[in-house]
Amino acid sequence: MLNSQTIAAVADFSRTPKMEIPVLNDTDLMHRVVERDQSALSELYERYGNPVYGLAMRVVQNTQLAEEITQDTFLKVWNQAQSWDPTRGQLISWLLTITRYTAIDRLRREWRQPNLVGAPVEDIPGLFSALDMVGDARWQDGQILAALLNQLPDEQAEVVQMAFYQGMTHTEMAERLNLPLGTVKTRVRLGLQKLKTLWLESSERQI
Repeated sequence: MLNSQTIAAVADFSRTPKMEIPVLNDTDLMHRVVERDQSALSELYERYGNPVYGLAMRVVQNTQLAEEITQDTFLKVWNQAQSWDPTRGQLISWLLTITRYTAIDRLRREWRQPNLVGAPVEDIPGLFSALDMVGDARWQDGQILAALLNQLPDEQAEVVQMAFYQGMTHTEMAERLNLPLGTVKTRVRLGLQKLKTLWLESSERQI
């Protein structure tokens, strides 16, 4: 149960005094969060607040909502810190996964109107994690996906953006674009295949 002091700490990280302590790796830092060390939560925000906010902003395109989603994300981290397994992926990947779904949930609540509510969100965004994109350090600047999307044909980039940033299902995209469902599925499949190729080529150039 969060007390008022914890909520205040999460709500206003910028005012948290910076402590002269050794720089910890992610695993040690998360151990401190698990032990309910509020200064560790503040340090975690200092380390990863920018990429979390950046992804939230890309999803919701609203400064206030992005700030609220960032706060909600770190509150979830505070309550679920023990669920991160360092043997299964980098901390930034886990944080951005929480951010993405928190943002999508918030966006869908904001859009909760009869003509916008469809089937449960399909895990199209999960396909990006399968490409090992989110876990790559280069993802943290928030520009990698946008740069790759610019290289896709417009019709493919459009549906991939709708799937990733807005969490839309194939059916919702078909209705929004007034296209046959099969056409949308084909565009998504081809777009993801092309995106994977571009990502692998980009990764090879970094070696």
